Amino acid sequence: MLIDITRRASPCDPAELERIAGLADSRRGGALSSGMEYPGRYRRRAVAYTDPPVEIVASGRRCTARALNERGRVVLPVIVAAMRRAGRDAGGQAGGQPGEHTVVIPEPDRMVPEEERTRRPTVFSALRAIAAAFRFDDPYLGLYGAFGYDLAFQFEPVRQRLERPAAQRDMVLHLPDEIWVAEHGREEATRYSYEFEVGGTSTSGLPRETAPTGPGGPPPAPANRSPRRADPRPGAYAALVERARERFARGDLFEVVPSHVFYGRCGSPAALYRSLRRRNPAPYEFLFNLGAGEHLVGASPEMYVRVTGDRVETCPIAGTIRRGEGPLEDAANIAALLGSAKDESELTMCTDVDRNDKARVCLPGSVQVIGRRQIEVYSRLIHTVDHVEGRLRPEFDALDAFLTHMWAVTVTGAPKAWAMQFIEDNEDAPRRWYGGAVGRIGFDGSLDTGLTLRTAHITGGVAAVRTGATLLFDSVPEAEEEETRIKARALLEALAEAGPRSGPGAGRSIGAAMGAHPSGMGRSAPVRVLLVDHQDSFVHMLGDYFRQQRARVTTLRYGFEPELLDEYAPDLVVLSPGPGRPSDFGCAGLLDEVYRRGLPVLGTCLGLQAMVEYEGGTLSVLPEPEHGKRGLVRVSGGALLKGLGPEFTAGRYHSLYAPPDEVRGGFAVTAVSPDGAAMAIEDPAAGRWAVQFHPESILTASGRAGHRIIANVLDLCRERMRSRSPGAPRGDYPPAAHHARVGPVPSRAAD
Repeated sequence: MLIDITRRASPCDPAELERIAGLADSRRGGALSSGMEYPGRYRRRAVAYTDPPVEIVASGRRCTARALNERGRVVLPVIVAAMRRAGRDAGGQAGGQPGEHTVVIPEPDRMVPEEERTRRPTVFSALRAIAAAFRFDDPYLGLYGAFGYDLAFQFEPVRQRLERPAAQRDMVLHLPDEIWVAEHGREEATRYSYEFEVGGTSTSGLPRETAPTGPGGPPPAPANRSPRRADPRPGAYAALVERARERFARGDLFEVVPSHVFYGRCGSPAALYRSLRRRNPAPYEFLFNLGAGEHLVGASPEMYVRVTGDRVETCPIAGTIRRGEGPLEDAANIAALLGSAKDESELTMCTDVDRNDKARVCLPGSVQVIGRRQIEVYSRLIHTVDHVEGRLRPEFDALDAFLTHMWAVTVTGAPKAWAMQFIEDNEDAPRRWYGGAVGRIGFDGSLDTGLTLRTAHITGGVAAVRTGATLLFDSVPEAEEEETRIKARALLEALAEAGPRSGPGAGRSIGAAMGAHPSGMGRSAPVRVLLVDHQDSFVHMLGDYFRQQRARVTTLRYGFEPELLDEYAPDLVVLSPGPGRPSDFGCAGLLDEVYRRGLPVLGTCLGLQAMVEYEGGTLSVLPEPEHGKRGLVRVSGGALLKGLGPEFTAGRYHSLYAPPDEVRGGFAVTAVSPDGAAMAIEDPAAGRWAVQFHPESILTASGRAGHRIIANVLDLCRERMRSRSPGAPRGDYPPAAHHARVGPVPSRAAD
């Protein structure tokens, strides 16, 4: 079904944007603004809309489109037709309401490579179809609204402990048909009005108003009658930090970002939005009336994902210190922040994970850190920020860029799956909107979203303000708790300034994914790599390094059927890093199958540990974990580290390690660290190599050491491919000695 869109632009008074934003107290609509100027990252701007004709709501895998006026009824058939291409029709007039339609997105029916993760069937499949149906070359028309934290569970299985409210919505988006835009430095604003025609029926002349949203149901119980409405107990967050440090010491986590909730009264969300913009300017200021009695008001300092053309940008924030009493104290605090090894490690890990997320959908070699540890100053806090960009591969779009980062490491932790499980197990209430995103999906293929941080979720006159801190093994519990209170304070004071006014109180085939097997075995022949993902947050950057060397990479989560080794027929199996111990992922069983087929193997971090344990070696635990730290690697020989000299620096993310005297079988130790860990092991006759550090980390980037290691292992694979006799089965390599594997290890340590 086709839709014809026309646009009319007319100048208006910039004060109109304030008026439109003010309507959001009682009418669906929203406002997005930036109060910051950071060249190359952010510029001052403002966008506002009211009375959108259509809203799109998702709860779990149910996606509903609802016409909010007669104009919405004109365009609804186009949206419904698009949604039906993505999901199973659940019928019109859901819940007996006219003018709405629901589809259910099915669960994936097969295991897919991680490279296809962003195309798995989810509610975003419906959004992609809608955006395609409305394709229009305009920088403002699109879907505006909020994306909730639980959407990640459509991609990442997490065992849910917390009960979700029956009325919880995971996504609310508006399709506006009138948008007010103001650019900083201009004395005029512009109003863009849109008309739609579908099957000969036009919206022209139809009224734009929608029904008021009202107060949104009965108010909640007062704070003193419900434990969920009480502010956090002093010391509770510090105790949570101690629990996290135990997990860091075991190596289950590298970093994690738990949160807790503060409460305040709010009568006018629009007044709070005005107060926040004045008191706490930020790159992503926002106000949304989501209907159903829900408002979101925030001043987020952090970009989630921005896409312009094929350029993908993010600006991860990690490293925080409070503002001083004046410029001199600010300068001293900035110097202390930049000199903090803990804060540098915090940002390093975030950026390594962020680069990894992009590597899933970006051109090999295009993911770059274009700004490192840059200072951003806010009303109460000073942050260090990295600026990371990549270029989308032709087969991917802005939604792929959005989904590959879900959710940002700066609000979850690393490895993401394990960090999200820790959050679920240790927070007191579901996050709802916190840690998700707000912004715009453009019908021109662009996207601009900010993380839902420094945000008030307002229902029934009560504002819930959730804040967290990025925790590492080096974290000081009391300092981390104080950081969360400082973050909450700006919003709580803005709430007090705004005044309560009202409220009671506080799918490709496997063969296509791998590509045809190379017929030539020369130096430039592409090597087919099967990358095994052990729930790691760096695996796709590792895959990117292989792709930069023209390897053909497919990534599968651990636990796949052994027969897939025959179906994919890789030239090299790469065991990724990961949390926990090798036994947590059944690594010994996979090595049984890989070794039986005579497939070459590269182990990284957890992979090295698995290969050592398989030969009967015993692993040890460092006195303190090395997470996001630079480490010296001393080379004693071998081919894997050829060309790196006698010493180089690499990124370490582990507490579990192999002492050199525990490395057995056919392996030789070819590199060690000053603290006595085997950093590289090699068994060239069997085609088995491993490193304890992370080649893909930015801490291994000096001299392109990580790239050199990947190039070396691919050269070693090509030599083996050339030595194999024509027509021989893939397992026809020089025979390897019998390997006895150890049983599961009951205790847990670290990658």
